[in-house]
Amino acid sequence: MGFFDFVQQQSGKLLEQTLQHIGLTFISLLLAVLIGVPSGILITRRQKLAGTILGIAGVLQTIPSIALLGFMIPLLGIGAQPAIVALFLYALLPIIRNTYTGIQQVDPTVTDAAVGMGMSKRQLLYKVQLPLAMPVLLAGIRTATVINVGVATLAAYIAAGGLGEFIFGGIALNNTNMILAGAIPAALLAIIFDWLLSLLQKQNLRKAKKGLYILPFLLVGLSAFYLLPAAFGTKLQAGFTPEFMGRKDGNLGLKKTYGLNIRTVVISDMIMYKAIYEKKLDVISGSSTDGRVKAYDLIVLKDDKHIFPPYYAAPIIRQETLDKYPELTSVLNKLSGIINDSIMTELNYRVDYLKQDPAVVAKDFLVTNHLWQPEKHGTKGTIHIGAKIFGDGYILANMYKMLVNGYTDIEAITKTGLGGTKIAFEALSNGQIDLYPEYTGTGLLVLLQASQPTIDSLITDNQKVYDYVAEEFSRKFNIRWLAPIGFNNTYALMMRRQQAATLNITSISDLKNYLVHH
Repeated sequence: MGFFDFVQQQSGKLLEQTLQHIGLTFISLLLAVLIGVPSGILITRRQKLAGTILGIAGVLQTIPSIALLGFMIPLLGIGAQPAIVALFLYALLPIIRNTYTGIQQVDPTVTDAAVGMGMSKRQLLYKVQLPLAMPVLLAGIRTATVINVGVATLAAYIAAGGLGEFIFGGIALNNTNMILAGAIPAALLAIIFDWLLSLLQKQNLRKAKKGLYILPFLLVGLSAFYLLPAAFGTKLQAGFTPEFMGRKDGNLGLKKTYGLNIRTVVISDMIMYKAIYEKKLDVISGSSTDGRVKAYDLIVLKDDKHIFPPYYAAPIIRQETLDKYPELTSVLNKLSGIINDSIMTELNYRVDYLKQDPAVVAKDFLVTNHLWQPEKHGTKGTIHIGAKIFGDGYILANMYKMLVNGYTDIEAITKTGLGGTKIAFEALSNGQIDLYPEYTGTGLLVLLQASQPTIDSLITDNQKVYDYVAEEFSRKFNIRWLAPIGFNNTYALMMRRQQAATLNITSISDLKNYLVHH
């Protein structure tokens, strides 16, 4: 599918994200103008405060944007509020600094003449200083606008919407069209808004004074764009991970097979479960063995039309690595058949909810099952074990590392947090890692992209899915699937148990029917 075909197919979602992006940008910019301009005026009158206020604003500007959003989550939760506060803080420095600089640069002879004419401080400010400082002040607002348009793409990380949803999804799926669908409109917004403000900046003094009064109303109007998608959306809101948004066995499948039309936001897996527990979301895309399902009393909706295939986990490894170190097969297969769904759920619960170190959880399990051995510090060679950014991936990667280090003369090193499936698989294919735990359903639908007749013939039989992906991976990629570990970590839609019971929803079809009638 070409870029323009993708944009046409996703035009409704793209419009929604663009409106949200504009709204986020200008709500935060309006707040920054309301706080920043008076602060700039204040420090022109009280010079002793200038260094402190500009210093604080400068420090806020240096905090990495993703870290600032992370700091906001414990204070304000997820969604628009923390994103707006973070963007507001980023916009403060250029507005305060340029307001201060613009007023300071007003010719003292003009100020003295105005005072000599009997103007009060208020009259001096509004009739002389601000109009003359307007070009510099607007330059600060232009800078803040461009910064906010760029940083607002990260708001999708905390379910605030915006064009970052496509960008995060594209990165997770290694989908260039999806990345460009978010990045190009964001860049165009920055260019357009900067150009419009530059026109206002170039106006003569009389028109600039009018602009001073029009600008706040313009910012309020643009801020309201954030509310438009919600006004026409469904009552229930879903939070899906970036990868789930673009998968056949994800949002695409839900729309095609179930006709599910629910308002969605992209959200990080790390905060998705807490968001539904705190009633910020009504539906999420979870994993059936995730420990937070138990912790937050969620219910898995029945996949009555079977869009989610079996997701049996197994290590996949480069054939080149196995040829070099054949002893890895027996060592890695030591986990085969000993971790079922309930055990994996408990291990994930310790990591995802209790926040225990995955390495500690992995070692405890190996010790309990008499599989752990002290590290040999082997010198035969080195392999790299990868993992996607999920709890079970971290746990399994650490288990494999300990098994390899304890049973062979090979040194194993982990490279975890590889993001989505496509990133992890590209790392494996390119030799940046030697193995990582993967799922049969992901191999079938995402990596092999099997035809629909093939999927239909396999999807209900766990063994057939495994045999098919094992054979095709070996033939197409020269990558081996080793023995399945034993648990089925299937994708699932989840709701709070109490809410699902109240709405009488037990399956995905029930959810779809509820949305149609409400």
